[in-house]
Amino acid sequence: MPMRWEFLHPQVSWATLGFMPDMFSDDDPRPAREQVNNNYRHGGGWFPVNQDKYRFDLDTLTYTYPGDPPQTAIARTRLRDETILIFDYGMVAIVQKDGSYEIARMD
Repeated sequence: MPMRWEFLHPQVSWATLGFMPDMFSDDDPRPAREQVNNNYRHGGGWFPVNQDKYRFDLDTLTYTYPGDPPQTAIARTRLRDETILIFDYGMVAIVQKDGSYEIARMD
């Protein structure tokens, strides 16, 4: 069964998300980070950005980076205990149950 994605912005479509939803599968027992690292090899794998500069607000699903406008998630899904968020500009966050997270660019 395909994963259930929730579009968080009225202008989001499957075309907006591109191949990103295909990087994750409920049928794969590995965590999201490992799945995307394997399934996104042509794009370099999963390499989180410097967490010291990015700030993520789980309540608003928004991340900030110094000098850039805040970015709010445009789509999300769950993979067992993890939440996967997609943002504009190819940014993806994997959020753990305890609120810890990693953000990576996947373009």
